[in-house]
Amino acid sequence: MALSFTAADLAAQFDLELRGDPAQSIDGVSTLARAGARQLAFLANPRYRSQLAHSGAGLVVMRADDAEGFAGNALIAKDPYVAFAKIAALFDTRPATTPGVHALAAVDDTATVSPDACIGPFVSIGPRARVDAGAVIGPGCVIGEDCAIGAGCELVANVTLVRRVRLGRRVLVHPGAVLGADGFGLAMEHGRWLKVPQLGGVVVGDDCEIGANTTIDRGALDDTVLEEDVRLDNQIQIGHNVRIGAHSAMAGCSAVAGSATIGRYCLIGGGAGILGHLDVCDRVVVTAMSLVTRSIREPGEYSSGTPLMDNRSWRKSAARFKQLDALARQAGARHKEPQ
Repeated sequence: MALSFTAADLAAQFDLELRGDPAQSIDGVSTLARAGARQLAFLANPRYRSQLAHSGAGLVVMRADDAEGFAGNALIAKDPYVAFAKIAALFDTRPATTPGVHALAAVDDTATVSPDACIGPFVSIGPRARVDAGAVIGPGCVIGEDCAIGAGCELVANVTLVRRVRLGRRVLVHPGAVLGADGFGLAMEHGRWLKVPQLGGVVVGDDCEIGANTTIDRGALDDTVLEEDVRLDNQIQIGHNVRIGAHSAMAGCSAVAGSATIGRYCLIGGGAGILGHLDVCDRVVVTAMSLVTRSIREPGEYSSGTPLMDNRSWRKSAARFKQLDALARQAGARHKEPQ
């Protein structure tokens, strides 16, 4: 059944100021450029301000100053992006799940599965694992030994919890993610690698989200830990014994090497790397493609790398980079010459 709300309904439900027709019907959401007469859009980034005059949206969420002179229907919000996210969630409907264990699932005799959990086809649940009430385990997931899945969690499909993984409540794990695989622990003996046993686990706090094909290694001795409300994008690597503080977020293809600690409310850009055994304090932003090679002790925004330029210019700059040491020596020698 299609959902529909009036502008007045949305304003009242989310405590927003309405400017325009309270009877305007909304049955979906879209961008400013593509929205139709019965859809809601939002304006949060000033770069898209020029699209407002030509938008066909029936209702737009925006700040009060952006609404000045706007002839259409508007919902006024302090943070339009947050307001839009809350409204858009009304239209994110999913099929209802039916509690129970699918006939094609395999559950170990020592595992504990709540009767209120939903276990899909081709799921494997190993020894001493626990699945709490309201959890949804999608098709093809593997829950290894001594794993625990908290109430209201969802493992979408083909998720693997290898062993000793504990998920808090309402954790969302997207397809292909692997939690609890061996960390990269090796010691060299007589010219050959010796594998260091990985005896820890993975602990994920409440309300975390883990993207598709992301991997989180279990700890060597202590656990790898994600505190509450950590959000990981797709294809991220988290090494063994890493700790990520609450409310931090990491974009796709970023990586954290073993035993690094990331603080609370940190933002790590796409493709960024953090070397092992480093500490990053609270409220740090690491921009995309940066490499963190030392601990960060002060909040703020940090960047590294070379900005994009045409190839010919880059080659010239790369050649000059190789000459920096010689130039520095020459400058130092000149500085030491008697005046």
